[in-house]
Amino acid sequence: MDYALLADKALNNQPLTHEECLRVLQTPEDSILMLLQSAYAVRKTFFGKKVYLHMLLNVKSGLCSEDCSYCSQSKVSQAKIEKYPLLDETDILKGAYAAREARARRYCIVSSGRAPSQNELDTLRSAVKKIKKEIGIDVCTSLGFLTEEKALALKEAGVNRYNHNLNASEHFYPNICSSHTFQDRVQTVRYAQAAGLELCCGALFGMGESDEDIIDTLMALKDIEPDSLPINFFNPIAGTPLEHVNYLTPLKCLNILCLARFLNPRTEIRPAGGREYHIRSLQPFVLFPANSLFVAGYLTTTGQTPEDAWKMIEDMGFEVEEERSMEVSTRAVEV
Repeated sequence: MDYALLADKALNNQPLTHEECLRVLQTPEDSILMLLQSAYAVRKTFFGKKVYLHMLLNVKSGLCSEDCSYCSQSKVSQAKIEKYPLLDETDILKGAYAAREARARRYCIVSSGRAPSQNELDTLRSAVKKIKKEIGIDVCTSLGFLTEEKALALKEAGVNRYNHNLNASEHFYPNICSSHTFQDRVQTVRYAQAAGLELCCGALFGMGESDEDIIDTLMALKDIEPDSLPINFFNPIAGTPLEHVNYLTPLKCLNILCLARFLNPRTEIRPAGGREYHIRSLQPFVLFPANSLFVAGYLTTTGQTPEDAWKMIEDMGFEVEEERSMEVSTRAVEV
């Protein structure tokens, strides 16, 4: 396999063939460094050696009406997780200050549930306005399904980006959820884009899907053209229907990230949930195809500390990109 040819195709905006995609996903162990080098050639062209950090806060945990079989917060989950209603504004703002201290470029506010109620939306909009005024950090929200009106309301409040993942291919989606459809997810993506929100839209791999499903998912994401593409690797949690599904290897995860880079050369790509669990000692290599990382944990699982992420980035010759979206108040506030 001529991996340099794949880099050239990506740099010249030429799509990979289906066979090329399959061969990337099935890259043999002794070719992984060549694959990573080619993916890095694409990543470096558009992002240099910059790495964007994101910090996430789960502002409402559990209590979800959806039956997503992979999720510890769903109604079919028996996982022993903390459950709580929407946090108040003070706690949401504390999370934003913590994100700034972690050198994060973006603060991600995530709420469980099918969709935000009007009261929840009002609280979140008020909190976002204060975050933008006092802290000046970019804000991404992930609140489930949107209507056109709710998407516009989030934009008006100052939300920069909306996250809503496809998670799987349209073909595989009925295997993991019956309470909503793949097309329901696509519709929310379209509402967010129509409202002028940047789009964070990615996938969750390792649930039993085939390589064909992985390619179909990444192709669908390519068509959507998100600003940010998080790649989650399924972390099996006891008490969920998929708790015994665990077959990903570190090298398979790297293959997936490289394919995502070839198919989306100009998009921010972020190895997200499950990175620490599945990629383990090979985590530094994710920086070759990816240019963004989560620090300090995910929804119900822990993650790499900011300090460890900073050190990993520095050791690999990359650098944290810290960028503020606005001028901020100099008022000192305790976290």
